[in-house]
Amino acid sequence: MRCALSSDQKSIFDGLFGGFAKMNTLKRVNPSRLVLQIRSKHTLPELPYDYSALEPTICREIMELHHQKHHAGYVEAFNSAEEQLREALVNCNPNKVIQLGKILRFNGGGHINHSLFWENLSPHCTAPSKALESGLKQNFYSKEDFKQLMRDTALSVQGSGWIWLGWHKPSKTMKIAACCNQDPLEATTGLLPLLGIDLWEHAYYIQYKNDRAKYFDALWEIIDWKMVSKRYEKLRCLIEK
Repeated sequence: MRCALSSDQKSIFDGLFGGFAKMNTLKRVNPSRLVLQIRSKHTLPELPYDYSALEPTICREIMELHHQKHHAGYVEAFNSAEEQLREALVNCNPNKVIQLGKILRFNGGGHINHSLFWENLSPHCTAPSKALESGLKQNFYSKEDFKQLMRDTALSVQGSGWIWLGWHKPSKTMKIAACCNQDPLEATTGLLPLLGIDLWEHAYYIQYKNDRAKYFDALWEIIDWKMVSKRYEKLRCLIEK
C-alpha cells in the first residue's frame, strides 16, 4: 500500500526531518516513497581514543557512561522511532508521523551532536590552523575574545543544551549559537557545525558537580583544534568552488 501525503503533510514532514538528510539518514525523495528509501540502522560510533585518554580533564567513568549509556541510548531510540515512522507511512498515518517528530528530533539530534562532540576532543595538544585563527580574528577580534564569548554564552544556557561555533554559509562568517536539549545545530539554526560543547550535566557532573564554568575551562584545553580547522577549511573550499 502506498500513501500519498497532502501538500500540508509534506510540508510538515520536511520541516521535521529535513535536517537529518545531511546524515544520509533519509534521501531527498517524495515522502510517500520514503518507506522504501530509509537506509540501514544507525550505530554507535567508536571513540577515536581510549575512555581514559582525556584524563584528568574528563575521567574514564564519565566517558564510559556518556558514550555507552547516553549516546547509545539516543541511537537505540532514534532507530526505534525511524522504524515506527516506516510503519506510519505505510499505514497512511500522518498523526503518528507528526507525533514522532519530537522523538526523532531529540534522539536524532543527540546522535548527531555526540558524534561531532567526540571528534571535537583530543588527548593531544593542538592549535588552530592559520586559516582558522585568521577567521576567528575576523569574526571575533581575537581567539581570546572568541573563547570569552563562547564561555559567556555557555554559562547563560538555562538547563541542558549545547554551545556551538557554526559556519553561516550566506554571509561566509562564523557565528556562536546555543541550542536547547539535543536540538541539532544545522536543522535548528541553519549553521554548519565547526565546534560543539555538550552542556548537559551528564557530561561533567560526576567530576565537576554543577560547576559548568570549571568544566568549560577544563574542556577548552582538550579541544581538537586540528579537527575544527579541518572542518572550517573544508567548508570554505566548498563555498569558494
